[in-house]
Amino acid sequence: MPKLGLTMTEGTLAEWLVKPGATFTAGTALYIVESDKVATEIEAEADGRLLETVLPEGETVDVGTVIAYWEAAGPDVAARAAAAPPPAPPAAGSETAGASRAPPRTGSASVAPPAPPASPASLVAPAPLAHPAPPAPPAPASSERLPVTPYARRRARELSVDLRAVAGTGPGGRVQARDVERAAPAVHAPAPPAAAAPKAVRPSATQQTMARRLTMAKQQVPHFYLALEAEVSALLALRHEFNARGEAPKLTLNHLLVAAVGRALRDEPQANRVWADEGIVAFERSDVGIAVDTDRGLLVPVLRDAGRLPLAAIAQGATDLVDRTRAGSIAAEEMSGGSVTVSNAGMLNVTYMTPIINPGQAMVLGVGSVRELFRPDAQGRPALRRELGLVLAADHRILSGAPALRFLNAVVRRLEQPAGLFTDPPS
Repeated sequence: MPKLGLTMTEGTLAEWLVKPGATFTAGTALYIVESDKVATEIEAEADGRLLETVLPEGETVDVGTVIAYWEAAGPDVAARAAAAPPPAPPAAGSETAGASRAPPRTGSASVAPPAPPASPASLVAPAPLAHPAPPAPPAPASSERLPVTPYARRRARELSVDLRAVAGTGPGGRVQARDVERAAPAVHAPAPPAAAAPKAVRPSATQQTMARRLTMAKQQVPHFYLALEAEVSALLALRHEFNARGEAPKLTLNHLLVAAVGRALRDEPQANRVWADEGIVAFERSDVGIAVDTDRGLLVPVLRDAGRLPLAAIAQGATDLVDRTRAGSIAAEEMSGGSVTVSNAGMLNVTYMTPIINPGQAMVLGVGSVRELFRPDAQGRPALRRELGLVLAADHRILSGAPALRFLNAVVRRLEQPAGLFTDPPS
């Protein structure tokens, strides 16, 4: 068994391509070895005759195991092959000829070791020339079995070629891959021309900066994640009632989320901090970033002191920031500061979103879509709920689990008890 790779320790003899007693020339495929799901045809290194196969098809053995005996070609090889007596059928219950011819163990006194070959070492071990085993009778050909190499079968499947219509040019008429490929134009429509290779597009300066900063944030900021659901039936009902008045500006769910996060920063000031080179920085204002999807990438303008603004001012200020960000007219100072960003992807049908913290901040709230589902009420009866999936990503250098959970629960409480968002005066 040959060693076909540095890590190969054993192989499976998938198929014998030459029968015992047959002569072959250098380059003839003798047998097929399968290793790591790859089938490899092993070719003869020199002319010769196969005397005996020791290993049957389908057996797996260690590398270096003797699998057959052969003799090198000489002036009398063809004559000996022609004069060889017909093989006798094995006696009932006896071992196979290959097993009885297995090489003796080292040091055996009952059988002498085989004589060294006259020719250089080949793919399989040499056998003694004095008493060669009678050749085994060739297996009867099956009308259903075609002599085809494994790779040729695979190419036939890929090219939709009927192997019965292919003439083999290999040893004994064996069909090889090149035979299949030559037959393909005659039985298979030509493949469409390959599509042009995609062209790389150089990212813009904004995209390069965003990619660099987000990569740095993910690599250098120790993220951890907390998830909760908020029941927002009351919130959506109040929003509908507010917008039904016809007053401007119209409230969106994102406006209410920014308001809830801003109020939660006021409820939990310990969360309103960031890690900076000069040390931990605590903010007095409750600034909230708003993730905006633009044709230049994801940008984050910051609404100043959202926790102290009335709801109408939040809606007006957030709408203005988003519009100017998408138009490319936002100022650089309007895209810095704050400890948290709201990243709402609910309009795109997602249950949960696990975001990356915006560089320079300590938290980001990923917001999913509103889902309707039944949950048991206080009496155990199914009740329809409208839930919003929230995932908070937090910087572990600033927040541990308890402070981050207090902040996230404060956001959920503001969303589930929304009256304060509409009536809570700024302070």
